[in-house]
Amino acid sequence: MKCPGQDSRYWKPGSIFEAKCPQCGKPVEFFKDDPTRKCVSCGHKLVNPNMDFGCAAYCKFADQCIGELPPELLAQREGLMKDRIAIEMKKHFNKDFKRIGRATRAARHAEAIAGETGGDPGVILAAAYLHEIGWPEAVRKHGSPDKMHLEAEGVAAAKKIMEKIGADTAMIDAVCDIIGRLHHPENDASLNFRIVADAGRIVDLEDAFKNQKPEPETVKQIIENRFCTKSAEQRAETVLRK
Repeated sequence: MKCPGQDSRYWKPGSIFEAKCPQCGKPVEFFKDDPTRKCVSCGHKLVNPNMDFGCAAYCKFADQCIGELPPELLAQREGLMKDRIAIEMKKHFNKDFKRIGRATRAARHAEAIAGETGGDPGVILAAAYLHEIGWPEAVRKHGSPDKMHLEAEGVAAAKKIMEKIGADTAMIDAVCDIIGRLHHPENDASLNFRIVADAGRIVDLEDAFKNQKPEPETVKQIIENRFCTKSAEQRAETVLRK
């Protein structure tokens, strides 16, 4: 069955339209399901300005449906995936605003660290948003969110969420690997793992010192002994010295 949004039988007036080429100004005809078109006058490749690629962030058949996406739309697709994961995280925690806040802050710190350090931003952001996703089930089943239960329930919940939104197997495996051993890191841990772990540690510090600013010597000891990346050290120092 073809997606109704891309099936010409369901098209309405305006499904075929013209867009101005940004290079030469000539009109370029688009069908609504064209991801890109090439200007016949100057050869410039345009992205369809009216196409909604929202479903491409989570639909497992997106590549078959709309073809090979250009780089600018692949970046958009990654961003949409991040947004979908954030939404599912909030649904999962329901009214537990403390967990939602911690996950959101962890993702923000992880994104900033990754921007300076490297790594796979898609995997890092997904794992940061979901790093405590096992909390409700750990409490419900075991009465306590200890590290072992938090990791085990976290893997199960993260996998379910990512399968629901259509993430590929490689991404699911990478995210679940981080969540499944987040509280017992190894010396050869990947950069993605170290960034997510550092982001979580910064959130812990924010909460621990929310009402009391630590002494300079305490800040120094924390920075020296707790973080895996230099970027996280600098970010943590900024947080602690506010």
